Parts: sequence; C-alpha cells; structure tokens
Amino acid sequence: MSAAIDTVSANTAATADTRDGRAAWALTAPALMLFVGVLVIPLAMTVMLSFHDWGQYKGIEPVFILKNWHEIATDPYYAEMFWRTFRIALLTTLITAISGAPEAYILNRMSGRWKSFFLLVILGPLLISVVARTLGWALLFGGNNGLVNTLLMSLGLIGSPLPFMFTEAGMVIALAHVMMPFMVLSVWTALQRLDPQIENAALSLGAGSFTIIRRIILPQIMPGVLSGAIIVFSLSASAFATPAIIGGRRLKVAATLAYDEFLNTLNWPLGAAVAILLLLALVLIVVGSNALIERRYAEVFR
Repeated sequence: MSAAIDTVSANTAATADTRDGRAAWALTAPALMLFVGVLVIPLAMTVMLSFHDWGQYKGIEPVFILKNWHEIATDPYYAEMFWRTFRIALLTTLITAISGAPEAYILNRMSGRWKSFFLLVILGPLLISVVARTLGWALLFGGNNGLVNTLLMSLGLIGSPLPFMFTEAGMVIALAHVMMPFMVLSVWTALQRLDPQIENAALSLGAGSFTIIRRIILPQIMPGVLSGAIIVFSLSASAFATPAIIGGRRLKVAATLAYDEFLNTLNWPLGAAVAILLLLALVLIVVGSNALIERRYAEVFR
C-alpha cells in the first residue's frame, strides 16, 4: 500500500515539474524570440556578409571569400585604426576612474538633500543626447578662438592655442565627459557596502587620512572602479557620435570606419568585417576582465 502511495506521489511530482517547465518556457518564449530576432539573426547575417565579395561596379556578390579579413589583417591602416580605438578608450577609462572615484566618495559622504541634488547633476547629462553634448564640446573647442583656448590663454597656462578639434586629446576629453556618470554610479554602488564606522575606528586608532584611503577605502571600492572601467571602456571603444563629431573624417576609429564603409563607400562586406572584429575584441576583453575581477574579489561580491 505504501509503495503504491509513493508511486502516485512520484508521478504527481513529475507531472508538476513538467507543468512548471512548460510554464517557464511559455513565459520566456516571447523574450527569447525577441532576442533571437533582433540580435542573433542580424549578427549572424553580418558575419555572413563579411565573407562576401564587393566591387565598385559589380556590387555585393554572395560568395564565400576571405578577402576582407585578409585586407584587415595585412593592411597597417587597420592595425593603427584599431590601436587608436582602444588607446582612446583606455585613456578615457583612466580619466573617468581618476576623476569619478573621488567624486563618488564625496557624493557618498554628503547629507541627504545635497546628495540628491548632486546625484541629479551627475545623472542629468544622461538625459541629454550624446550628439548634443558632443556638439557642445565642439563649440567649446572651436579652433583657436574657442572658449577653452581663450580661457587657458587668459589664465596664462598656455602661450598659444592648442588643437582640440580633430585630435585624440579632444576625443578623449569629450568621451570622458560622456562616460563619467557610468563610473561614478559604479563606484557609488560599491561605496554602499562600506561601513563608515570602519573609518571612524581607524581614526580613533591614530590612522591618517592617506592611510585610511589606501588601506580601507580603496580596497573596498576597487570592485566598483573595475566594473565601471569595463563599462566605460566598452562604451568608449564602440562609441560613434563623439568620435565622428570631434575626430571628423581625418581621425577614424573602428565605429566611424564601419559607418563610412557601409554608407559612403558602400563596401558592406568590409564594414561588416570591421564591425564583427570590434565586437569580438570587446567581448574577449570584457569577458576576460570580468572573470579576473570576479576571481580576485570573489569574497567582496558575496
């Protein structure tokens, strides 16, 4: 009798598990179909397009050929262009980390009213189009008579105007302003784990401000800094609007080169190869960095 009851219970549990599994699939199916439709299929088509041939008079030919990938691998122009892309992204990440971490710490130490106000100031630029913000920087740079050069010369910091437009320095400055909120938010989130009583205990034991920052605060916020660095680096390396406006046609990065190949040269296969290579490089960098961060700070994330 007990064996029969156990069998019925097992069958009931199996039926319930099957029903729950079907319900889970039914709930996730729309999102999965949307993911496949808007991301997987276009990426697969872009990968296939990168292996097609193209000619000025014959257009795109649906043949399997490695000409585009061979051109990218052998032409020094593409190596320099990708190196410029990642160099600008790395410099932008360093600037946002150096400026954003102290900004987040000061924000965390503010009182409630002021914290809300300055948090709005930090997040406010995210509500404005990237194009509008970059155009603002273009007006500030404005050649020899721009506001930035005029201010620096009036303060006696420089003797002659500095070139900002169509230079890597101008692109880094504009990108750092665009990406700063992401770094501040990442570090500020990590600071929420920090108990302020630890700092007070260190002060009562005679530790100086520099020692507290180096031994207590930095180890606690480093996961947030590294997480923000991954976000800023990936967004900066794939940015289009800011490099296109500040860098112009003379100073190309991977995103602007892919755009020109698609819409100006009409060499879609080569543009697809550049876009896929940039995507693969970013995925490898982000996944590798994230794995190292999780391994190094596994206890902090718990």
